[in-house]
Formats: sequence, structure tokens, C-alpha cells
Amino acid sequence: MNLSERLAQRQSGTPGTHIPGPLPDSASGPQPKADLPRRAARNADPFAGVKRSVHQGLLELLGPKLYDAHLDQRELEQRVTQTLQAVLQRDDTPMTAADRSRVAQEVADEILGHGPLEPYLRDPCVSEIMVNGHDQIYVEREGRLRPVDAAFTDESHLRRTIDKIVSRVGRRVDDASPMVDARLPDGSRVNAVVPPVALDGSLLTIRKFAADPFTVDDLISFGTLTASVAELLQACVRGRLNVLIGGGTGSGKTTTLNVLSSFLPDDERIVTIEDAAELQLRQEHVLRLESRPANVEARGEIAVRDLVRNALRMRPDRIIIGEVRDGAALDMLQAMNTGHDGSITTVHSNAPRDSLSRLETMVLMAGVDLPQRAIREQMASAIDLIVHQTRLKDGTRRITHITEVTGMEGDVISLQDLFLFDFHAGVDEHGWFRGSLRSSGLRPGFLDKLADRGVYLPLRMFGLEEVPR
Repeated sequence: MNLSERLAQRQSGTPGTHIPGPLPDSASGPQPKADLPRRAARNADPFAGVKRSVHQGLLELLGPKLYDAHLDQRELEQRVTQTLQAVLQRDDTPMTAADRSRVAQEVADEILGHGPLEPYLRDPCVSEIMVNGHDQIYVEREGRLRPVDAAFTDESHLRRTIDKIVSRVGRRVDDASPMVDARLPDGSRVNAVVPPVALDGSLLTIRKFAADPFTVDDLISFGTLTASVAELLQACVRGRLNVLIGGGTGSGKTTTLNVLSSFLPDDERIVTIEDAAELQLRQEHVLRLESRPANVEARGEIAVRDLVRNALRMRPDRIIIGEVRDGAALDMLQAMNTGHDGSITTVHSNAPRDSLSRLETMVLMAGVDLPQRAIREQMASAIDLIVHQTRLKDGTRRITHITEVTGMEGDVISLQDLFLFDFHAGVDEHGWFRGSLRSSGLRPGFLDKLADRGVYLPLRMFGLEEVPR
């Protein structure tokens, strides 16, 4: 992320509310010992004083202009760059050109970005950043966790960064509300936990989203799914089947939801509902709704369930729910069963059957006294397809089940697996899984429903022979 992009992120916040204090003595983070994961032994930053001086000089010369949302972005970028160079030249500390450039970059990161996290937010190879305390940072690269040589100066430095992130989206984190979900301007997901809940210091987790959203071709190249399964899913979305995406934490559910949403026709009115806005739909007619937590006085909360009910009054062709995790499941099922077909949502689960069990539990959380069979009949009628995704031990995200909901048998919802991941293929010499999705050879019952809506799929996709007409 260049300086221009960071300024754009800064301008998306509330002007005049995030003027940082003096730069910490060691903003670039102390150097770790080779045998210690935490930065117990600290080497002094030789340019700490220079950075403090440059930081203070920049604030004195520009002041509120740094946070003037009406100032042209290019002009502001130019002013910041010129002022940084002027302040650095005014300082008489002997530095090489490389050191001078590094100091300027770190000061800009601190004022306009997120301090020591900025290099990893800019790095396209980093998919997740995990701060386990001010002196311990891990990142995920290519599905593997690695400690990095960076740290915050102290707990207060980390807390300032957390406050800057959450305040941009109108949320708060403090002793009274020590846990918060938020997002960065690019849609990256943020979770923060602070003391007293976090016993060893504040915790921050950032799950990055690609600036250019992944396409179905990207998922095929990653091995997440096959071309046949992609064709099937595209047909199911265009044929207005209700799709439930299940999987564990970090398995790639939201990425898959984004890709499935790309199959939606451009001439439909789409309403998205999320706890923290993450979806990146490219259609023109999209209405985005985001839940809101309660304020300091425990008032003003707007839950996902409230948004689902309101969405029904907005004449939607499709309703996309980022994730159901409470009584909103009941409203979602009712929407699917009352003419709002073609909806898509995600749920945390370990298997397709578990996805239904979790939905059943969440329906009961709505506080409506419904018999078990009535809930299951609602689910069997509403949901057509379950897509289950897993993060495998090699760090890859793979779709492992494409499962059709076929109806009820007694009091049990009946399922049939259309595609399954072939774990029997084993792993290669590098520990990577060799398998891929394989057809189970079963004919989906929804093919006739798709045909009625003008969408046709060849039977050979499922390993079946075409029947001549």
C-alpha cells in the first residue's frame, strides 16, 4: 500500500479525531532474540529521537490539514511528502539516504497508518496478522503461521492503534466493552480483545481481504474447487437455489460467498447483511446493511435479525447474509420460504450435517417455541444446497462437500453428497494434499427445478450418461 492508499484509508475515518501523540521511542519494534518468540531483549533504535522530532515537526507544520477530508488527496499527499523531507533535512543527525527513507516511511506509517503493522498490511502475500501482545506478532503466509521481526513499543502504543481502527467504523473498545469486531476501509476483518478479558495484554487479529477480490478462476487455480463444481455452483446461483456455506474459522467461507455472489445477475436488486461489511460485490444494484452494537448507554443496538426483517420490506431479489449466528436464522429461513429464493449465507460448522444442527439451535435462540419437526421442515424446504469448506493441515482451503438437501425422512433431514473431496489420494513429499473433488455419481434432485428456470446442467458432470430424448 503506497502513501496515496494510506491517505485514502485515513480519509475514510472521522476527521479531526485521530491525531496521534508523539511517536513512541521505538516505533519500528525491538529486535528479537533468536531463541525467544517474545521480544524480551530489546535493542535501542538509534533513530528513535529523530523519528520523535520528525513526527512532532510534521504535526506542527500541517496540524489539522492532515485530517481535512475536503482537501484534495493528491495535494495532501504532496504536502505530507514535502513536509517530511523538509523536517528531515532540518534535522542535523547524520543518516544515510536509506536510513532517511526508512525514518520517513515509519513516521508516515505511524501518522497515516497502523505503525509496525503497515508493512504486513501492504504485503500481498500476508493473509492474516495476529498480534498476541505488544511484543509478539505473527502473520500467515501461504497458509503457514510465522513470527515476524516487528513489535509495538508498549501496551499503550498497541491500544492507540486499536482505538484508531475501531473508531473509524463507529465502534469502541474499553474496560466496559473489551471485545470488538470491526473492519479496515478495504474490508479486512478486525477483532480486538483488551484487558481485563485479555490477561497478558491487548490482542488484535486482522484477516486481510485482497484489494482485487478473488474470482472463480482464482479458486480453481488454488485447488479450492474444480471447474465442474464451479459450473454447478454458478448454475445453482443463477437458478435461484438457496445455498448454505459451512466451514470452520478461517476456512474461506466469506471468500467463497464473495465468488458465488459474483454469479448473481446484474439486473437483480441485491441486499447484503453483515456484522462487519466485508463482501465486495461488483453488481450495480447492491444495498449494503451493517449491524450496529449498543452504545455506552446500552442503547441503539441494531442486530442482524433486525436487518433481515427490514430487508424483506426493501423489495429484494436476493438476500445475502454474511453469517448467521443467532436468532436471525429463523427470519432467514422464513425469507427463503416466502418467495425470496436464491439467498446465500454462511455458518460455522464441522460438516454439512452439523450446519443444519447449528441452524436448528440458532432458530431456538430466536425465543419462539417451535416443535423440532416444524423447524426441520422449514430447513428442508428452505435450503437446497450445502457447500462445506475446510482449512486442511497443509494450510490450503478446499471445498470438501457439495451436498444436496433432498427433504425429510421421518424426523430427519435427508442429505446426499454430490461431490466429495478425495482424501484417499494422500499427500505428496511436501505434505500437500493430492486429492480433489470427485463426483459421487448421484443425480441431483434439483436438476428439474433448475430446468424449469431455464438452467441446464449435463449429466456427465455427475458421472452419469446422458439419456437421449
